[in-house]
Parts: sequence; structure tokens; C-alpha cells
Amino acid sequence: MFATLAGGYPRVSATDDEVRAVLADQLEAGLELLTDGHARWDDPISGVAGAIDGMEIGESMPYLQSGTTYRQPRAVREPRWVRPITVEHWSFAAGCTEQAVKQVIVGPYTLARLSDPGQLGRERLTMALADVLGRELLALAEAGCPVIQVDEDAASLIDSNAEQQLFKAAHRRLTNRLDGPHLSLAITGGSAHRLQPRTLFDAQYQSFLFDVVAWPRNWELIAEAPTGRGIICGVVDARDPGLDDPDFLRWAARYAASMRGRGAQRVGLAPSSSLAGLSREQARAKIEILGAIAQELAAEAHDGTGPALDPVRLVREGMDHGYFGRPPGT
Repeated sequence: MFATLAGGYPRVSATDDEVRAVLADQLEAGLELLTDGHARWDDPISGVAGAIDGMEIGESMPYLQSGTTYRQPRAVREPRWVRPITVEHWSFAAGCTEQAVKQVIVGPYTLARLSDPGQLGRERLTMALADVLGRELLALAEAGCPVIQVDEDAASLIDSNAEQQLFKAAHRRLTNRLDGPHLSLAITGGSAHRLQPRTLFDAQYQSFLFDVVAWPRNWELIAEAPTGRGIICGVVDARDPGLDDPDFLRWAARYAASMRGRGAQRVGLAPSSSLAGLSREQARAKIEILGAIAQELAAEAHDGTGPALDPVRLVREGMDHGYFGRPPGT
């Protein structure tokens, strides 16, 4: 059992000192897999797209249903990878701590779906971006990055078999040359329960992060995840500045661990999405409870002192407390 950020974290500036401060907050809270919290970027979409040859950055747009914004990229010609985009950022953060640091990067489906495809068309743009981002993943692997998280929030918009096939093809191209880093796929900001399980679980990802606070139907997809894949439960509400219910965090972690005999060693806890919309104090309070519960449950699993992971009992408990239909902000 471990805790990690889903991605973003509130920032004051875009300096080296800001990255150190973000890492320090995570370490003090007991998080084990760290990130730079997107401290260098105004938003995770334009931060990547702006470094890709063939993409231009335009006006501010709403980012899905998150309440935040991003600057919309536009394809003006076939996208091309010309140099590493995130390696320098990851290398700096990794050099600031002895803890493992992951790199979070937007996936090709989301980047294409939230861009203006211009004359390329969205399908061609999606596959071209899969090539570009695949080169970036290789560069991160060569630099020694141990964990790469690919954010595909727009997967929650998929509503047809053709879109599922496009998603699968893009991720096959994205990862087919990669060997070494742990790959994690994150879908926050929406429900992915309409996806066929094979669309996700046939891909080369060892773990998956889902928002189960605002979108509890994601439990339906988690239930289909193969035993050997890790599940990171987005349980701390990134949209609500209030304190989170520790009993819900404990239940979610135990329920995920009970499914298919997965076990606590393949389960993590995270915010439901980026915390960048909160104040630094609010975000710090949320990751403190996240880290404390993860450490508590890890100790239980190690000592064998926790309750039995009975999925039937945990389903009943979840239904009794409304955890399978918990509306945002409650």
C-alpha cells in the first residue's frame, strides 16, 4: 500500500525552489511515489503540446468537467518529436530526493481529442501524437525514469466502438517499443465504465489510476482488472477543499485489495485528480491524510493485523455507506 499524487499540485512559481517545495510537501505527508506536481507548466496539455514541432498553442478552453482550463493546441502540420520534453524536469526532481519520482504526461488520445486537429483530422493526429509521445517515453526510459504515468482523462468521453479501437491502436503504438519503466494509465475527471475491459487491460500498463470519488462507477471497470495489475484508487476529493473521510479511504483501499485476490501490495491511494485548483494549505491537508492512511494500511498488511479482505462484506459495507453512489463534494 502506498500513496502518490494523481498529477498536479498547487504552485506559487515555476522555479527549482518550487519543485523542491512540492517534493518536500509530499515527503512530509508520507507519500512514497513522488512527482514534481507539474510545477513547471501552466497546464499539462499545452506544456507538452507546446514542445512538439507542428503544434501551436491557442486560446484558453475548459478542461473536460474539472472546472480548470488549458490552452488549446492546434495541429498546423504533422507533429514531430525533435527533443526531450519532460526528461530535464524529471531528472531535476529525481535528483532532489532519494525517493522514487514518476513522470506524468498526457496521453495521445486526450491530447488529440482536446486539440484542434486542423487539416490532419483527429484520427491521423491521434496516431501521429502516439508516435511523438512514444519517443518521449523512450527518452524517459533511457534517462532512468522508473515510473511513467500516462494521463488519458478524455477516455471518459469514449462512446463508440470506433473510438475504443482508436484508443487501443494509439496505445499500442505509444508503448510497443518501451521496455523497463513501470507504466501506469490514469483516467480522472470522468467515468470510464463504458469502456470494454480489453480496451484498457490488453495494453502494456502495469497499473491503473481511477477516480472513485466523483465517478464511483469506475469500480465496475476495476472489478475487471486482472489480478496482476495494480490499482490506484483516486479517493481524496480534489474538487472539494474540505477534509476527506478516512473511513472511505480505508474501505476503498481494502475493497480494491480484495478484488480477485489482488492484495494490498498492488494497491495505492491518490487524489481523485489534480490538486492544482486548491490552495497549498488545502492540498497539503489532503495529502497528509492520504499518506497517513496508506502507511496505516501498509503496516496492517505487513503485520497481518488488519481485517480479512472479504469482498462480499466490503461490497455490503460500501452499499450501506453509499460509497458506490457518492456524489461529488459529499
